[in-house]
Amino acid sequence: MTRRVVVALLAPVTWSPPGVEPADWRHALAEDVVDLLATLQEVETAVAVTPADRSLADAVVWPGTPVVEVARPTVDAVLAALNGYDQAAVIAADAPDLPGLTIGKLLRPLSTRPVAVAPVEGAGPGLLGLAARLPAPGWLPEVDLDEAVPATIRGAAPRPADVAVTAAWHRLRGPADLAALDPAVEGWEATRALLGAGHHPA
Repeated sequence: MTRRVVVALLAPVTWSPPGVEPADWRHALAEDVVDLLATLQEVETAVAVTPADRSLADAVVWPGTPVVEVARPTVDAVLAALNGYDQAAVIAADAPDLPGLTIGKLLRPLSTRPVAVAPVEGAGPGLLGLAARLPAPGWLPEVDLDEAVPATIRGAAPRPADVAVTAAWHRLRGPADLAALDPAVEGWEATRALLGAGHHPA
């Protein structure tokens, strides 16, 4: 039986909507992503933070959810800190309305490829998440979900085909991203509540 884990990386956020305190925004995003992980089937879940953000993790995790502390909020640091799993996906914590199906698509190529990446919808750098067989391949570079692009990771691989590129999804990293949120999608209650104070047409 393949042991899979999906890890929400609670990295610092660089933007919050006007009128919303950055700490409140980050907490709401983290809470929604952790709640999303709790709905996933056939995978284990965890949260990763730097020691400085341990209190945030403790405030949002469900009882029994492992919290992985890493020196740097990078994907490779998280993968290196995981023990006992065959596969892992690390996802950004600013995609509160992410469908579980999209996470499933990120894990699926690992049956035939060592690494898979999910890009961010729209222009600009960044990944929604990265999945890898464990232990992660030695060629995998340092991966910052805010800066990395699929081409860089493919370029580091022995063969570009070693890295599967899966379905894209949006992250909430700027004002334009709010328009991508679908009010009809269930979930993301904490983010919705903050935005509901007049910040979003929903």
